[in-house]
Amino acid sequence: MSGSWLVTGAAGMLGRDVVARLAGRDTHALDRSALDLTDAEAVAATVAGARPDVVVNCAAWTAVDDAETREDEALRINGEGASHLARACARAGSVLLHVSTDYVFAGDATAPYPESAPPGPRTAYGRTKLAGERAVRALLPQSGHVVRTAWLYGAGGANFVRTMIRLERAREHLDVVDDQRGQPTWTADLADRLVRLGEAALAGAAPAGYWHGTSAGHGTWCELAQETFRLLGADPTRVRPTTSAAHVRPAPRPAYSVLGHERWREAGLEPMREWREALAEALPGLVAAERGGAAQRPRSGAGP
Repeated sequence: MSGSWLVTGAAGMLGRDVVARLAGRDTHALDRSALDLTDAEAVAATVAGARPDVVVNCAAWTAVDDAETREDEALRINGEGASHLARACARAGSVLLHVSTDYVFAGDATAPYPESAPPGPRTAYGRTKLAGERAVRALLPQSGHVVRTAWLYGAGGANFVRTMIRLERAREHLDVVDDQRGQPTWTADLADRLVRLGEAALAGAAPAGYWHGTSAGHGTWCELAQETFRLLGADPTRVRPTTSAAHVRPAPRPAYSVLGHERWREAGLEPMREWREALAEALPGLVAAERGGAAQRPRSGAGP
């Protein structure tokens, strides 16, 4: 069952891969210039006019550090914007797949966070994303799917892996944080799972609620950088471990962002593959994108 689809944030790194995954289907791909989620009337009119079976919300304020001093602005997109979209989906009878983040958790666990784990954000960004999650679940108790992801990389935007590809040629050594652990996740893999989840939801095989859309396994930023170097044919020991204390940011980064994936198995859906396997497949496209020209910086409203 394919149905009709509407994708917000379609110009962002994840949005581009979702649109690509939906090629050949009845799809409305809307970037921020086509749909501003902070405009409640525009959101209502757009969804009412398109009447999609499935909406994939890839639009978000993603400037984590900036949100610390501009939380009201971030909340307008991540919280109120998600609410506008959920309300419009409720009126149209659409399934909503809302992309969220590991930042809704405190980041101090020692075992993977299950989908049912209580949130406890420690940043403004996390608080605004949690507000969006709660709006979606309150307004769409039977058709609102919150898909939390983390550590995204892809060919369609600036990200950590593309930065490592660039710096491998520019520097002899790199010092990379080794005390933050998470799940590097290729946007193409996440896009595939979002489409599969939407199809399952339309077929009545995937109940509404929380889902974790990250790769299997886990590693640190340093390990991700070293694996990127290895796949490039460079010496991984050129990447040296350091601590978060050496790279203080306005918004504290979670020390542990590993998410569990049990709901996929419970619904009979396959979770994502191991992150190293995905990175090996993704790297040629990332190298081509990075070395073929400078990546466009992500904009608020254009990514997860």
